[in-house]
Amino acid sequence: MTSPLDDRAEAVRRFNRFYTQQVGALNEHLLHSAFSLTESRVLYELSAATDVTLAGLCQALGLDAGYLSRMVSAFEKNGLITKARSDSDGRVTHLQLSAAGRSVVASLELAAREEVAQMLEQLPEGQQAQLVQAMQQVQALLGRRTADYLLRAPRPGDMGQVVQQQAELYAREYGWNSEFEALVAQIVSEYLRDYDPASDHCWIAEKNGKAIGSVFVVRHDATTAKLRMLYVDASARGLGIGNRLIDEALRFARQAGYARMILWTTSVLTDARRLYQKAGFELVEEEPVHSFGKDLVSQTWALRL
Repeated sequence: MTSPLDDRAEAVRRFNRFYTQQVGALNEHLLHSAFSLTESRVLYELSAATDVTLAGLCQALGLDAGYLSRMVSAFEKNGLITKARSDSDGRVTHLQLSAAGRSVVASLELAAREEVAQMLEQLPEGQQAQLVQAMQQVQALLGRRTADYLLRAPRPGDMGQVVQQQAELYAREYGWNSEFEALVAQIVSEYLRDYDPASDHCWIAEKNGKAIGSVFVVRHDATTAKLRMLYVDASARGLGIGNRLIDEALRFARQAGYARMILWTTSVLTDARRLYQKAGFELVEEEPVHSFGKDLVSQTWALRL
């Protein structure tokens, strides 16, 4: 009997086999060129980095030193790279693409873009966006990225961006129509018009100068706060930003003296619901509705603070 971890590992392996075949990486030569996949990886690495050494390439690509050395010698013989001794250490040789090598990489990049575009053209536009978002999430979960983001108060212009980003996200991922954009614009307008620092707050999550998430806390009544418009951009999922936004909102609500927090969502927003449940929210009401051009299940969740 296999464990859940074994089953997940096998699922990842199946995906790897499928995707490798899908992009044509099992072909003897990549993109109908004279270069293998490994040779192309080495050329790409040389084009993207500076001060490249043989040892550095071995470490970056995980290749055998002897195999890589023979490959680099063949590149040099064919005029694709040049070698230069380090000024500071004569034992170290730096590798650099020649003009001919840069031309080869440019042709490979063009061919790669065209091949991927042809693959994407087989999907409707909405599914293309879903595919890219799924890839971004895989990269976020497995990549060696640091959570180098910050939470800050909103600045002029942020609210318009919140409306735009949320309208685009829910149209793209769930097919919601302009009714949702109108609702988001109304919520933002009411927040700006009625804002009271003692009872209301908004956090903007920012990464590399770009707003990639937000959440609002507003007054529902004298003892109840309302959590509104939690979202995290697809490019930043997997960094714990959603949990952090909820934690900040709960901390503020408690400090503001609220006894309870409520929120509204729909049953299709499964990732958000998991975050709410993790924070301790409980489902208190639900009903079928037709909103934003879709048949949905409206849900109200609550938490004693």
